[in-house]
Amino acid sequence: MRTISALGGLLLLALTLASILRTLVVPRGLYSSLVFRLWRTFRATLHGFARLFGNSYRSHDRAQAWLAPLVLVGMLACWLIALLASFTMLLYASSDLSWNVALREAGSSLFTLGFASGDRLRLSALDFLAAASGPLVIALQIAYLPTLYSTYNRRELEVTLLQSRAGEPAWGPELLARQSLVDTETALPQLYRDWERLAAELGESHSNYPVLLSFRSPQPYRSWIVGLIAVMDAAAIQLAVSPRSAPPEARLVLRAGFTALRDIARVVRIDYDPDPDPNTPIRLSYDEFDAAVTMIVAAGFEVERPTILAWPHFHGWRVNYEPIAYELARRGDAVPALWTGSRDFPAAPIPPRRPADRQPGATA
Repeated sequence: MRTISALGGLLLLALTLASILRTLVVPRGLYSSLVFRLWRTFRATLHGFARLFGNSYRSHDRAQAWLAPLVLVGMLACWLIALLASFTMLLYASSDLSWNVALREAGSSLFTLGFASGDRLRLSALDFLAAASGPLVIALQIAYLPTLYSTYNRRELEVTLLQSRAGEPAWGPELLARQSLVDTETALPQLYRDWERLAAELGESHSNYPVLLSFRSPQPYRSWIVGLIAVMDAAAIQLAVSPRSAPPEARLVLRAGFTALRDIARVVRIDYDPDPDPNTPIRLSYDEFDAAVTMIVAAGFEVERPTILAWPHFHGWRVNYEPIAYELARRGDAVPALWTGSRDFPAAPIPPRRPADRQPGATA
């Protein structure tokens, strides 16, 4: 029995340390089964609470705001409990202590309380290791938070700046229409450059620290994934309908965008085709595209191709990012904006709110 306890304790300790290192220390996007099990468990629980309060987007948004904090606290709790269990098994296997006494001594050492320390020299190494492990894990978790929140703040700054340009929630055709209405199309290249840089940062940060995917925007009708889809759709539309006048930055932001989405998809295990056929069907229909182009033309946007000829080009761009973007928007319970796919709760697409709109769901 003590041999089995020793082997089990060593295995559990190794798995726990590996989980801590791959989540908090290793600077590479690695899959963490603990993080995603916690995410699935807490997300399902919060969905259940939201259904009790109307099952609307607003109820789900309020509930899912607690997801990221719960995952962070859950990570720390699981690691500490696993360390406590592993050191308890090792102490039990290395001595004639009973399970109760081994648990008491492991807890005393792990949390540096010291009330159960003894003069058993052969157990001192385990006591010292346990005493170092507890504060180290807590310190790593504390050091982890500033990294998360600094990345989160940079992300949300760009999402907030996008509001006046692409509406709230953001929508690609709305971005082009508003720039045409106020005659600021020359600002689009800089916007694309800003989001190219942001996309690169999202691909790096959100794959290294997947818990960032659970952090919601401060305002319910904003979302980083919805904003990224909007900017990429705007660039794809511009390249499709106005290829000669479209800035080169439009191609760059599209490339950076779907590269970032693929980096995140690999870590969160979303299947995707790395080289999709341009003719692969997409979920957005031609009728929706045609209506959007009609809207931006009415706003003053100049087109160089008829819609029927522009559609294959837009389709060829969107096939690269639509499946991953829709899946991230679904998993993140993002605001159900236009052209962002379905959700796991009943929700009609919400068009961008405009000054004349009296409610979020008003017709655009």
